[in-house]
Amino acid sequence: MMNIIFLGPPGAGKGTQSQIVSQRLSIPQISTGDMLRAAVSQKTPTGLKAKAYMDAGELVPDEIIIDLVRERVDEDDCRNGFILDGFPRTVAQADALAALCAVDRVVNIDVPQERLVARISGRRMCPDCGAAYHVSTHPDGRCGKCGGALYQREDDREETVRNRLRVYEEQTQPLIEYYAARGLLVTVNGDESIERVTEAIAQAVERT
Repeated sequence: MMNIIFLGPPGAGKGTQSQIVSQRLSIPQISTGDMLRAAVSQKTPTGLKAKAYMDAGELVPDEIIIDLVRERVDEDDCRNGFILDGFPRTVAQADALAALCAVDRVVNIDVPQERLVARISGRRMCPDCGAAYHVSTHPDGRCGKCGGALYQREDDREETVRNRLRVYEEQTQPLIEYYAARGLLVTVNGDESIERVTEAIAQAVERT
């Protein structure tokens, strides 16, 4: 059994890596965002509580998020472990998670801030077919699939990206220290190819 947490700032690739490692270890990847959407869609009791906050434009309280995590990790497909992507975000959430289950390894994907800014602010989307590109490899501004004019999402603009990274650092630094003090944290260099990062994570997990 292997319960793993993935930490990493926006653009670090934790979503991509958690999906790859999920397949390699045959354990589910759990995203709190996906859980929220599913619970709201299925109109579960916890989902209805969350929806009331979301409809009011408010943050969903920790206790509701914890209830969602509890329900999810109790499902049959989590018996051999799971990967948490995007949770916990705070020390309070980490304490609550510790009361629910053991954590075997926390993987922190580290990428220099300027690289993250370049990665995210360079993203472009096609409004017609939804294809995603990056200006470094697709500078002509046209979709290679349908020819649509590419655009930059508001939350990918440089100023917004830098603010997102600042908020992440403020929230997550105490969490990194929390797990490091418990001997669970391993940091891998995320400024490498996807394959190299995957191998570094695999080695870190095998050391558990």
